[in-house]
Amino acid sequence: MRRNVSTSPGIRRRGASRAVACALTAAGALLVSALQTGAAGAAGTDAASTSARTGTPSSVADFWTAERMREATPLDLLSAGADGPTRRSAAAAKQPASAEKRSATAKSRSATAEKRSGSTRNATPATSPARRGSERTVRPTLPATTTSTPASAPALKSFPQAGAAWTGGGAVTNTAGRVFFTYQGRTASCSGNAVTSANKSTVLTAGHCVKLNGAWHGDWVFVPGYHDGQAPYGKWAAAKTLATPQWTASENINYDIGAAVVAPVGGQRLTDVVGGQGLAFNTGYNKPMYAFGYPAAAPYDGSKLIYCSGNTIKDPLFSTDHGLSCNMTGGSSGGPWFTSFDEASGTGLQSSVNSFGYTFLPNTMFGPYFGDDAENLYDEAQSS
Repeated sequence: MRRNVSTSPGIRRRGASRAVACALTAAGALLVSALQTGAAGAAGTDAASTSARTGTPSSVADFWTAERMREATPLDLLSAGADGPTRRSAAAAKQPASAEKRSATAKSRSATAEKRSGSTRNATPATSPARRGSERTVRPTLPATTTSTPASAPALKSFPQAGAAWTGGGAVTNTAGRVFFTYQGRTASCSGNAVTSANKSTVLTAGHCVKLNGAWHGDWVFVPGYHDGQAPYGKWAAAKTLATPQWTASENINYDIGAAVVAPVGGQRLTDVVGGQGLAFNTGYNKPMYAFGYPAAAPYDGSKLIYCSGNTIKDPLFSTDHGLSCNMTGGSSGGPWFTSFDEASGTGLQSSVNSFGYTFLPNTMFGPYFGDDAENLYDEAQSS
């Protein structure tokens, strides 16, 4: 259920809302909302990054009460069908389908091959390869306060897994968290992860979790270790949000990667408090990976950290993404994917984020390849 954001001092909603058109898929009659992306370079949307504050960091943190966090609408995983990527809308899925919507879907399915490429209308075709350079890894950094599973504990053997609550403890329970922001006049949520960085203040997420339909999100905050309305490690308001150039310019599904630089809380920086996961760039495809997030659409409710694991594939269809068997739903967008993940310590090398799923291929998640552009985004964020 969508909820209007109440107005309070220091809080201003950011950007104009764009219309979202609904369509009905052929199998399963799932209602999805199509991205109606405006022309690239529209006023106020052509910058590589934006200040995400719509008030002071403390006022943004205060805005996100336990009630608002629980009631935030999950910003759903992007969806892709034969006519390209759209955005799954959990709220819209509850509405009855009209004849006009069915007609719109029929027209959508007869779209050109260019639209079927898996990109938004103004985006580079989704089959354009992510640029790949030299392999690079960054080690995790963990504070002394990080809770981890004792070294003597037996391996969880949680592989493969298509979706379950993470009970293994470890660093990931501190570094992963929920992301909250205002979008189209409502409160919304995604997922994110704290990573090792020079500024000790960098969070990685999906591109559509910082900017969607040509507008940057407002009132952006990261809540690591979130659990049922609680913020055990604080609420970290973004001083700046960024995305890859391809997502910023045209919301290209191959480059659905975003970042945030968060302001200090109580004089402390983010990774000094929760630690930072490592990263890996240009490490190839077909890897054993673990994906984490806070899905908030049925059958999940956003109250706990969920994970999937398995051997990934390279998308054989319309993108250059990794694919993983996973049933996470809306709200998990932006959650981290790890290679070299150690179940006992909960640490790994972040190599992707939850991004989209195909409407005709249920229970499969796709995440962008971390190539040169992802690496450049990370370097820009950590140097901010």
